[in-house]
Amino acid sequence: MSTLPARVGETLARGGLLPPGARVLVALSGGSDSVALLHLLVALAPAQGFTVAGVAHLNHELRGIDSDDDELFCRRLADELGLPATVERVDVGSQARAHRVSVEVAARRVRYRFLERAAAGLDADTIATGHTRDDQAETFLLRLLRGAGATGLAGIPPRRGMIVRPILGERRDDLRAFLRERGLPFREDATNADTTIPRNWVRHELLPMLAARLGGDITGVLAREASVLRHDAFLLDEIGDETARRVLMAAGPRAVAFGLAEMASLPQALARRVIRRALARVSPAFQGADHVDRILALVDGHADAPFDLPGARVERNGENVVLCSREGRGFRPPVAFRYELPLPGRVPIPEAARVIKCETLPVVSVQIVHDQQVSVGLGAGVVDAAAAAEGLWVRSRRPGDTFRPLGLGGARSCRTCSSTERCHATTGTWCRSSSMPATGSCGLPGSARATTRA
Repeated sequence: MSTLPARVGETLARGGLLPPGARVLVALSGGSDSVALLHLLVALAPAQGFTVAGVAHLNHELRGIDSDDDELFCRRLADELGLPATVERVDVGSQARAHRVSVEVAARRVRYRFLERAAAGLDADTIATGHTRDDQAETFLLRLLRGAGATGLAGIPPRRGMIVRPILGERRDDLRAFLRERGLPFREDATNADTTIPRNWVRHELLPMLAARLGGDITGVLAREASVLRHDAFLLDEIGDETARRVLMAAGPRAVAFGLAEMASLPQALARRVIRRALARVSPAFQGADHVDRILALVDGHADAPFDLPGARVERNGENVVLCSREGRGFRPPVAFRYELPLPGRVPIPEAARVIKCETLPVVSVQIVHDQQVSVGLGAGVVDAAAAAEGLWVRSRRPGDTFRPLGLGGARSCRTCSSTERCHATTGTWCRSSSMPATGSCGLPGSARATTRA
């Protein structure tokens, strides 16, 4: 078996990822994957004719002193290798709250914008990131469990624009062995062990379970599956682009339209791609498979319009469907509120156009299903009366709030619904993914019940 540097060198040459004369910026977090990538590229650069222009490190300010220590480590490593380092600090938590997205989404957006700026500052034409085969397998499973189609399951590509991933075919364990053999230090992120984070759960629990039950190289199998789907999706995407140019019509600034009959005549695989392209033209907001399905239902005559999607408005105009941007359409963030709830009693919530009613029930009247699963009907939640002894309050959601779904382990944040205007405590609506009401439920079995009324 060839050595790790030889394999990575072959990958670079075969894929043309870093041709002679290329100037590459290495994204450096301080973790084992990115540190191994940096050392490998520095070692391979003279023979392959490319130049490592420098490193870029973004301090996300999410882990306090640990984030600062990561930054210091990366600065020192760049200095030891004689490379310039571009470092920025961004409060990603504040960015996530300001843009009403998850911390993971905010971090990804901020990171790639930073890398582009850093590359421009160092006159680099390529950015190398430390994604591995393990990342590929984890991404495949995460997207599979979330219901992604072929394009999503295609996973992480070796190249996208100026981003290249030279170690995408390598295992994380092999990279760590490479570093240990050479006595090269790296940083450990303690949050990587937190299995309440979906990717960590896949990494530490699901993948090992699959490997133990099925045997063989499950990580390699999943990575190969992503590669096969990537080639299939590439072909379908090309056909989808060509079809979108024929089917979609401009309908004004940040608005497009398509004919119902023409869209209905397309194979569903193409129709989905055309709809995704239409949504991307009118809104930068994330659009999931359920949003595409809703438009397909309109095309098939099984849904009515108009309706709103994240960042987009969908309307019917005769035999055409029009998609337009919702930007500037008057949406304002919900007003924060907090009211004391009498027990028993009721309290109106004008900000949410709801009335919350609280009553006491004997324990025997509460249906217990599957251990602690409680059935109280839609729009109602059960709270242990003992836990409510000091009083109950009804308030709007705050950043960082979590709830514990009945019958499931662990806490979840109220960010599962990608339509953030709808998935908010002030709307009294339901989080689609959690099947829990966003208002009026505390998720604890017992004898006090709160219900919402419009």
